[in-house]
Order: sequence, then structure tokens, then C-alpha cells
Amino acid sequence: MSMPAEKSRRYTIEEYLEREHIALQKHEWRDGEIFAMGGGSIRHSLIIANLIRSVGNKLEGKPCRVYDSNLRVGIPHAYLYTYPDISVICGQPENDAKDSWKETVTNPKLLIEVVSPTSDLYDRTDKFRRFRMLESLREYVIVWQKEAVIETFFLQDDRTWALATATGVTENVRFRSIDVELALAEVYAGVEFDPPPPALTQLI
Repeated sequence: MSMPAEKSRRYTIEEYLEREHIALQKHEWRDGEIFAMGGGSIRHSLIIANLIRSVGNKLEGKPCRVYDSNLRVGIPHAYLYTYPDISVICGQPENDAKDSWKETVTNPKLLIEVVSPTSDLYDRTDKFRRFRMLESLREYVIVWQKEAVIETFFLQDDRTWALATATGVTENVRFRSIDVELALAEVYAGVEFDPPPPALTQLI
């Protein structure tokens, strides 16, 4: 889980962006606080690499591009600047007006987070609530690490969010916002899951 980089100090968006431009480590800005973003596990990195490759291949010839976690997404009115694991932008990227270095975009159509036990609650609650304030966002995807499960939240015409879940490496997942379908076997290729806990011996 990310931790505040400094205690008892709040920063404006402009101060954060200036610091981040020269920082050696990525940080999230949330409600005026700056949080250092930790690195991911081997499993986390592999799943993201699989997704970027598979989604990128499916988008060939389409006006959409997939970006990794080096791309910062800004939502000033939601008081959040962060680095999603994967972003998909259709059309021209729109830069945040507050960022004079043009390192922040504001118009992702699809966002994907590969969650860990420490990030799961935040990613599916407070972060998702803030992501929903992006006018461009049509789909939010949560990818599990501990087993082959992908949850997709899709914005419907009535402005409500519908949830679809794909479970197991024999299943497919569809990202409706960009008309892409993937086999979970592609997403989790090469991933070694932890063995299930041993069955408890029934006491007599």
C-alpha cells in the first residue's frame, strides 16, 4: 500500500507536478498529500506485460493506444493524480492544463489495475469512485493476482455501472469499451499461482 512521502504537509497540484517532474520515484497525489508508489511483484509485472502485449495487438489498426504505468492520469476535480497500471486512450491524448510539462493525460477510455492484497480495497472503492469522475472513462478493470479472475465495470447508457466477472483460464474477458476480447489464458500466461492451502483434517 502506498504511504505518505512526508507527514503533515499538503501540496497544491502545481507543487506536486513540479516535484514529480524531477522525481526518481513515482508518487500519487491525493487530497493534497503525496504518496510514494511501491514496486510490484514478479507476478504483477508479468500480468501487466501480458495485458499490454495482448491488448496492443488487438488494437492494431484502431484509433486506440495502450499505455503502461509510466503515464500519469490527472483528475483535478477528484483530487487525484496517479499512475494506473494500464491506460487505453482512443484518439488524441488530452493533456492536463495544469501540467506545463505535458506529462499528464485526462482522457483515458479504459483503465486497468492489477490488484494486490494491500491495494485491492483502495483500487475498488475510493480510487474507482474518483476514476468515475473522468468524463472519458467508459470501463474500469480489476485483475486479480492470486487467481485467474478479471472484473470489468462498464458504463452503460443510463450512466450506471455494470459488473461482469470472468473466472478461470478457460474463460474469455471482453473489454466492451474498446471492443477487445482476450482469453484469460493469455492474460495469465506464465503466471504461477500459489498452491491452495491444505485441507483441514476433520476432527472426530
